[in-house]
Amino acid sequence: MWAEALAVAGLGVASALIPLINIEAIIVLAATQDRAPAWLLILGATVGQMLGKLLWYYGGRELERFPFVARRMQRPRARASMERWQGRSAGRPWFTAGLLFLSASVGVPPYAVLAVVAGALRVPLWTFLLTGVLGRALRFWAIIGGTAAIVSRW
Repeated sequence: MWAEALAVAGLGVASALIPLINIEAIIVLAATQDRAPAWLLILGATVGQMLGKLLWYYGGRELERFPFVARRMQRPRARASMERWQGRSAGRPWFTAGLLFLSASVGVPPYAVLAVVAGALRVPLWTFLLTGVLGRALRFWAIIGGTAAIVSRW
């Protein structure tokens, strides 16, 4: 039971870093095996995904250290645009949290992209983690529940 949850968590990290790995398909397959309860699979996938997304978030925080980004940010127009977005996100924490939650739960825009943007805009870590954990858990719960509902009808 715990081995499955740890495996799902590890695959969650991998899928957060490599988008070709589909954690949704993995948790559905794991749930059909009935070796671990669904809540444990959801917990493992959520924790794994958020650990991987934290790497994207911290990568976004260090984005300006990359030479090509630093050169781009020296342009007045790019700097003004970045400062404008930072001002918008800092002045509206609920907007930022809502966008992060929507991305984490629905997947549009891709959450990895928003994790980098959140890091670059210096969104507070607790906001990123809270919205991500809630959104990812809801997403995985809906996927497992939806699959179970469809399979039980057949």
